[in-house]
Amino acid sequence: MSSSEVTSNPRFSDSSNDFSEGLAERFRDRHIGPSTSEIAQMLQILDMNNLDDLINQTVPEIIRDQVLLRKRITSAKTEVQALEKLRKIAKQNLVYRSYLGQGYYGTITPKVILRNILENPAWYTAYTPYQPEISQGRLEALFLFQTLVCELTGLEIANASMLDEGTAGAEAITMAIRSLSNSHNSNLRVLLDSGLHPQTLEVMKVRLSSLKIDFEISKITEEKDYSPYSVVALSQWHTFGNGLSESLILKISEQVHQQNGLLVMATDLLALTINTSPGELGADIAFGSSQRFGVPIGFGGPAAGFLSAKAALSRALPGRLVGKSVDTHGNPAYRLALQTREQHIRREKATSNICTAQVLLAVISSFYGLYHGKEGLIKIAQRINNLVNLLSNSLKSAGYEVKATGFFDTISVTVNETKKLNGILENAKQLKINLRLTDNLISIALDETVDYNDILDLAKIFNLQIDSKNVTAAINNVNGISNRKDNFLSQGIYNQKFSETKMLRYIRSLSDKDLALDRTMIPLGSCTMKLNATSEMIPVTWKEFGQIHPFAPIGQFSGYLELIKEISSWLVEITGYDCVSLAPNAGSQGEYAGLLAIRQYLDNKGEQERNICLIPASAHGTNAASATMAGMKVVVVECDEMGNVSISDLKEKINHYQKQIAALMITYPSTHGVFEEQVKDICAMVHDAGGQVYLDGANLNALVGLASPGKFGADVSHLNLHKTFAIPHGGGGPGIGPVIARSHLGPFLPKIETRGVGYPFNNLEVVLRIGEKSIGPVTSAPFGSAGVLPISWMYIQMMGGEGLEMATKIAILNANYIAKKLETFFPILYKGKNGFIAHECILDFREITKETGVTVDDVAKRLMDFGFHAPTMSFPVTGTLMVEPTESEDKGELDRFIEAMIVISTEIQEIREGKISVTESPLRFAPHTQEDLLRTDWNRQYTREIGAFPLGLDHRNSFLSGNELQRPGKFWPSVGRIDGVFGDRNLVCACEPISAYQE
Repeated sequence: MSSSEVTSNPRFSDSSNDFSEGLAERFRDRHIGPSTSEIAQMLQILDMNNLDDLINQTVPEIIRDQVLLRKRITSAKTEVQALEKLRKIAKQNLVYRSYLGQGYYGTITPKVILRNILENPAWYTAYTPYQPEISQGRLEALFLFQTLVCELTGLEIANASMLDEGTAGAEAITMAIRSLSNSHNSNLRVLLDSGLHPQTLEVMKVRLSSLKIDFEISKITEEKDYSPYSVVALSQWHTFGNGLSESLILKISEQVHQQNGLLVMATDLLALTINTSPGELGADIAFGSSQRFGVPIGFGGPAAGFLSAKAALSRALPGRLVGKSVDTHGNPAYRLALQTREQHIRREKATSNICTAQVLLAVISSFYGLYHGKEGLIKIAQRINNLVNLLSNSLKSAGYEVKATGFFDTISVTVNETKKLNGILENAKQLKINLRLTDNLISIALDETVDYNDILDLAKIFNLQIDSKNVTAAINNVNGISNRKDNFLSQGIYNQKFSETKMLRYIRSLSDKDLALDRTMIPLGSCTMKLNATSEMIPVTWKEFGQIHPFAPIGQFSGYLELIKEISSWLVEITGYDCVSLAPNAGSQGEYAGLLAIRQYLDNKGEQERNICLIPASAHGTNAASATMAGMKVVVVECDEMGNVSISDLKEKINHYQKQIAALMITYPSTHGVFEEQVKDICAMVHDAGGQVYLDGANLNALVGLASPGKFGADVSHLNLHKTFAIPHGGGGPGIGPVIARSHLGPFLPKIETRGVGYPFNNLEVVLRIGEKSIGPVTSAPFGSAGVLPISWMYIQMMGGEGLEMATKIAILNANYIAKKLETFFPILYKGKNGFIAHECILDFREITKETGVTVDDVAKRLMDFGFHAPTMSFPVTGTLMVEPTESEDKGELDRFIEAMIVISTEIQEIREGKISVTESPLRFAPHTQEDLLRTDWNRQYTREIGAFPLGLDHRNSFLSGNELQRPGKFWPSVGRIDGVFGDRNLVCACEPISAYQE
């Protein structure tokens, strides 16, 4: 295409020779929102001839790629072609029955939950519930999750979920240490139970080692004295099945507490329906995984870890916590409470960088609990335990040495004869069954999917004689009555019949309270709420992806390895780095892994004195928290008046700290929404000082196809697949945050290995050999949340290099269009050298607030009346809104948002002119609920119509009427503005038991 042709058809770049053929079938045309004519109109507003002119004015030439991405990675496939190719890859995975356990179990996802939550965009396209008035459905579901965890663990407070069991354990340990350190308890001694799952131990060891905290690993025995330890972390059930006796746990608890220490306990939620809870046994903190509550294994994730604690430790609890408060009308309402964004508030003083939760998975587990109810959960646990007992007794009768005692779902058998051992393993292989082998110990972990025929097959493997009547009796001999002495799950919601009709309606009623991407644009800066296409989501629930155990023998997941290898190679080409680890299951984990790699690399060079991490004042709060967790000291570098890293201050800090500098963390484009012209110089300055450059990949969606961080000076990054590469946010999780680096850091990236089945990955090349000198893993599963990797594979495969490049250009175009249209109404805080922004813009309300009293909070709540989720509030600059439209929104939706903001500016002007006070304005009373409008005592200085219908009452469907401006039907917030202070002062984070109401 010639330059003139690009002008006349500006949607496409100059190499799109065959792009117009079969255009309607091209996925990228569906993913990218604006039409050709709309792009031309927006470019005209910006006084640009074509997209390339805009990019040339926006992205510094010095960093732009010379070889276009379309020539470096896959050409686009149609949705049908991509699904067919992925189906062939998936079929390479062998779906065996896995009794490997280790925190990963077969489970049955009730179909009403599968279809209406996991596969429902109303749930999976939602954002983190920072705006609680339009997130009441998710928050209620998470509140129920917290209740479920509290009730089963017997502790007073639980958070809204963790990334996985291993990270939950690491957070539990550091939470305990932090609590004791705050009490001035010196000389802390930490003991880790060798019976914890191996992957949990590894993640704990990495966390403690990076913080330079001494610990020891030991078997928990009756003879040992536990009084010298400040923190003891034990497993209620040993990884090989043994259950610790209640008397021993109580003894340990007493000894630890006599010295004002804390007891941390790994546990199993399902087992706790028929066994004594950690709280009753004296534990201060409990953790584990809720995966077996309806969440497919997915090769290790995603699934929701859990963390609960005594009430006294509530303010030390990391991650998200949903609390109950009240709205302006006095109605109960949910919100995120306490340390909701600790890493943004405390930054370098933060002790955790966890800024999210596994919301979608926690919601599934929450509804799984409701679906079965208390009695149903107990019956599932009883059936599993009955079958394990039957199997154990049969093995003993056949002369086998069964090691496990006091077990719940797992037993282990010692087989010393090599011939006999090989025969058992061969029998299992013939029946397509996986058993866990550790030296000469075979472990068998049963789950809710095990039925009559499964037990008979296990009997064949060991040549057991099991009477079929006994199997039937074990399955049927369940009564739903627990052995627990305390009254748990007494709330009415867990003790009523949930027919499918009732369950369906409850799920729908909650989703109706939420404003997700399936209803409207979510213009959140730095969060990239783009289209999560249906064709990308479909493969997630294929059994070939969903039912693969993360520690299965290597020959059973060849499809996953091919998928991982392709994604890895694409990410390397896109970023210009050399090697990648897909293990981190959140951006925060990717940051942590990247900084650990830098730490290990420098230590390996003998430069242990390098422990300073330079971080710009504009950085994401997780940056500082991650650096602290990696054992570094944070030094803040100031920004200049243009929002860029201050070169003079950077030079000063480098000169001052000299040989102490380990790294600089920088976000590019910056969190201020601009491409810094001197980024290559900044990287060179740090390298000259002997440090490494960590580039936060949160804004990679403004670089893909245009510039590669690995080529303009960065050494390592994390990438948010849940932002740039289309994995949905799911209400705040799942996420994947791969860490990607230049070759010299490759050996120090998280090690990829399985644990417990004898198939290490140490010799497996994915893209480049990684992990030989790593400190260890940062997540439980070898490839983290691999179960959602098919989403990003589909996205890249269907977009192709050309589509990815176009997506970046349109993201920049859409952001600049919004900025241009709103700059006469609200100041744009930062712009680049030529007056353009990157993919997001910051609207500055600070002077407006001084003049009128209108805050960004008021604007955020008022936008709900227009049917919009608010942009990012007060980040990276207090008193501002950061807007990011993404490439998926068309011009009509952008114009609808622009119109809403202009109306809000008019309402602000009325306050400025004294026509109405801020306290009496619709801005301060927003959002307006149906209940609000029905008030008989309406005595406000504006009409009901202005309050709830600020654009007028005409909400006809524009897609049918042909109106250019799209106006979807009215969305009603279910609660009024929520009182956050009341919620923090009166912390309630779980449903109260029936007894509380009786009292």
